[in-house]
Amino acid sequence: MNLTAQTAPTFHFEPIRLLYVGGILLAAVLLGIVVQRLVSRRLHRLAKKTATGWDDVIVDSLKGSVVLWFFLVGLVVVFKFVPARPEVLALIRRTIGVLGILAAVIFFSKLARRVIYFYIDRIVDVPTILFKNFATVVIYLLGFLVALDYVGVSITPLVTALGVSGVGFALALQDTLSNLFAGLGILMTRKVRPGEYVRMDTGEEGIVCDITWRNTTLRNPENNLVVVPNGKLASAIVINTHQPEKEMGLFLPVTVAFDSDLATVEKVTLEIAREVMAVPGRTIDGFEPVIRYNAFTDLGVRFAVILRIKEYREMYELRHDFYKRLHERYRAEGIKLAVPPRAVSIEKP
Repeated sequence: MNLTAQTAPTFHFEPIRLLYVGGILLAAVLLGIVVQRLVSRRLHRLAKKTATGWDDVIVDSLKGSVVLWFFLVGLVVVFKFVPARPEVLALIRRTIGVLGILAAVIFFSKLARRVIYFYIDRIVDVPTILFKNFATVVIYLLGFLVALDYVGVSITPLVTALGVSGVGFALALQDTLSNLFAGLGILMTRKVRPGEYVRMDTGEEGIVCDITWRNTTLRNPENNLVVVPNGKLASAIVINTHQPEKEMGLFLPVTVAFDSDLATVEKVTLEIAREVMAVPGRTIDGFEPVIRYNAFTDLGVRFAVILRIKEYREMYELRHDFYKRLHERYRAEGIKLAVPPRAVSIEKP
């Protein structure tokens, strides 16, 4: 039997049929709301009992999606029993399929934003709205391409065009993208954080004031702001004086003349070191200054005075105080510091 020759049924827009369709869709939405509330509460309680955070992310992402899914099911039920022509039914199926793709896009978009919130926002103290928006745009773009392919539109030329445009865009914004991903790496590894004092092998140093998606701002000892691109910071050798802890040792070099009494030098130097460490605000419980002779040089005997400071910024004041007091005491005790030999020229009469 030739089915195409038969008269295909058409829509009947009768009031009772419209009420029937509207009732099914309304019932599907209400059922979706009830299921979402019941299931959401139950899943939230179960997620809180687990140690991992992935289940919390998935449960939070389901908010709103369940109602849309039930609405789609309601559409399927409605048009399953509504007589229509085959081409109309095919169009309806495609519409439902596109709506299903849209529902999936909305879910994965929420999931991506929740993942960024849970694993970036709560770890680093910096806004990540740029990454959230970027993830949303990518997911919606992929969903748009999938929808076009589903309805029969060839996406090969579009993908090719996007690929070429993407390469050109990446080349044009190479430095910006480099700083962007370097900043994300810095934030995720937490090796450098706001409030910490860092020193770079390029000479820049200071307190980290801010880390953005493009650069990191330092406040140097002169109280000036130093703006460092994230790409430069990520590729540099960085000493973080606040990690693993702020308290650190301080080695101060001293060189005395060869004819000095080293026992007296050690005794006097330790007395000055103890005086400096006893200044209010510098005392560290359980620490005792020491000196260590380490070399005979062309100038004299070299040694290091080992002190301890609570954080790197105290070094400048403590070093100034120590050398000033040590110089005065050495002069009083007759201890000579090493000095470089001087060339003396004698003119013939």
